[in-house]
Amino acid sequence: MIVKKNKYDVTGIGSALLDFMVTVDDSFLKEMGLEKGGMHLIDEARSREIFTIIYDLKMEIIPGGSSSNAVAGLAALGGKGAFVGRVADDDNGASYIAQTIGSGVESFITKGSGITGHAITFITPDLERTFATHLGAALDLSPDNVDESLISSSSLLHLEGYLFEAENLRQVCFKAMNAAKKAGTLISIDLADPGLIERAGAVLEDAVDNFADIVFVNENEALKFTGFSEEEALHRLAERCSFAVVKLGARGSLIKTAGNTVKIPSYKVDVVNTNGAGDMYAAGILYGLAKGFDPETSGRIGSYAASLVVASPGARYKGAVDLSGII
Repeated sequence: MIVKKNKYDVTGIGSALLDFMVTVDDSFLKEMGLEKGGMHLIDEARSREIFTIIYDLKMEIIPGGSSSNAVAGLAALGGKGAFVGRVADDDNGASYIAQTIGSGVESFITKGSGITGHAITFITPDLERTFATHLGAALDLSPDNVDESLISSSSLLHLEGYLFEAENLRQVCFKAMNAAKKAGTLISIDLADPGLIERAGAVLEDAVDNFADIVFVNENEALKFTGFSEEEALHRLAERCSFAVVKLGARGSLIKTAGNTVKIPSYKVDVVNTNGAGDMYAAGILYGLAKGFDPETSGRIGSYAASLVVASPGARYKGAVDLSGII
């Protein structure tokens, strides 16, 4: 399945967003007019307004973005990853690049005008996440920023579903996927969000049916994309790609490939945070596949890696992951 490349296990392309994580209650979300659990795109003026309101609240500020999180997770597992994104030529952009490199990921992040994109991540007591996202300079990522030689030197290309919505970012995706097809690089797509599937469903269906080798969905995304839930959704998805994954949260996950279904249990931990768990799960799967492990072992790596994020306060696990006893 994998054509092993020597330079990188995974190249990720995505929105380079700084995460500003803050804990609030449900009533705060209602006051802000934010649907709980959703990803809300906001403009710069709305972003400044929200920051004014939450100025005094305790915040954790870390690099984010789904694809970036996944490649950082891959590096924590011991894999070789690269990330393509765009930030502004400002302090937040410089911080994002420095922290990306510090996580062990090779940076192919370019700088542009405006302000660096960011996601204000509201975490309620039930650990549900609600995002107010201003894409900023991340929206200026262009096909010119895609280096085809980078993709051809990677075993896998990983794309976040959010990139398929805006027209220019969609062009980035299709240029990258076409380069991957030519190079024998496997293509992985995380469908990201049920709302996104509703808005950009036809484009995502094209990408899944004609390009994707590996597709990640959670149970809500599975229902929205296939019209079915859990195992039936898995079977329908596996008809459209060679490696289908349905994430079921605390109940584990389902993988189907080559006609075989594997049920992966979750690792039980005290839940501190769910932000980034799905990205870390994807990191574990991609790491396992890049290293030549079978689907079940790759699934266990993903499940274990996700549990480390769930048991820690941030969206990324800090430090190297010890996989002894897992593989």
